[in-house]
Amino acid sequence: MDAFTLGELLALEHAGWQSLCESRGGSYYGPLMMPEALFILVDGSTMTRDEITDSLDGMPGWDSYDISDATLLPLGSDAAALTYRATSSRADLAEPFTALMSSVYRRVEGQARLSLYQQTSTSV
Repeated sequence: MDAFTLGELLALEHAGWQSLCESRGGSYYGPLMMPEALFILVDGSTMTRDEITDSLDGMPGWDSYDISDATLLPLGSDAAALTYRATSSRADLAEPFTALMSSVYRRVEGQARLSLYQQTSTSV
């Protein structure tokens, strides 16, 4: 089985952010996520795959986003974690949203599948 590359996982994350900019995040993340996958949001709430797919389509889209400081952490032959800093903005928010992100992927039948996504606040 091929190991994940930084470029492969960054492409998936960019596609995810682009789907959020276009208000179609549920349609993107539904097929990408493992059935038991979780999103842990910056406010501490946890969402299941079904909750993500039901809630993200039609949400206000981000106007812009930036991914920086990306790091790949291999977790064996079929899994890896990607960490990075994300900053995004939207006209209805006074301040940009900035957080540290961690995404854990597994390769299942040759396809990358998201198992866990966590946001960590950068504010003190």
